[in-house]
Amino acid sequence: MSERAAILDIDGTLVDTNYHHAIAWHRAFVRNGIELPVWQIHRRIGMGGDQIVPALAGDRVEGELGDSIREAEGDLYAELIDEVRPLEGSRELIVELKDRGHAVVLASSAKQHEVDHYLDLLEARDLADDWTTSADVEATKPEPDLVHAALEKAGGGDGVMIGDSTWDIEAAKRAGIETLAVMTGGFSVAELREAGAAAVYESVDELRRALDETPLA
Repeated sequence: MSERAAILDIDGTLVDTNYHHAIAWHRAFVRNGIELPVWQIHRRIGMGGDQIVPALAGDRVEGELGDSIREAEGDLYAELIDEVRPLEGSRELIVELKDRGHAVVLASSAKQHEVDHYLDLLEARDLADDWTTSADVEATKPEPDLVHAALEKAGGGDGVMIGDSTWDIEAAKRAGIETLAVMTGGFSVAELREAGAAAVYESVDELRRALDETPLA
């Protein structure tokens, strides 16, 4: 395909998960004896589990309790995942991008069973060209591993990231591609623009209607 690939973040962009994850992380830290305000946790959602524990609680906690906190978050999020819903226009965006000739790769560093759940929610298995999981990366966002893996699955050419967090934008920037950002993850227009988003939209549905004004035109 000659068109630029579309790399679509899943959590918070295509499916409404960010606040579920914030609650699960909060409960996981509490289970391990650490109290953190939920709003502080939310500011780090979009980072992977290997990054979020030291970012929130420091390297000592990471060394002593990191694996226990991540295991707890996985169990606690599993109790909430059935409440997750696709965000409006998500599947339609994938269809539109495919109709325009773009390779579409859904990018996530979530566990395989979580990504499988999202693919089923979006009815996207037969739409997307490919997708990533935690097995495809060594270091999660804001490191660029996930974006590099997605670009490789898209055929190795240029691409555009679509994401909801400042961490998506930073990872894409480190991988050398630009980001179209949406506000559905809970980050403000100012935060997303300051992080380097090429443009910011309220939702993927609004972005889809404005595709002709974007680098994915």
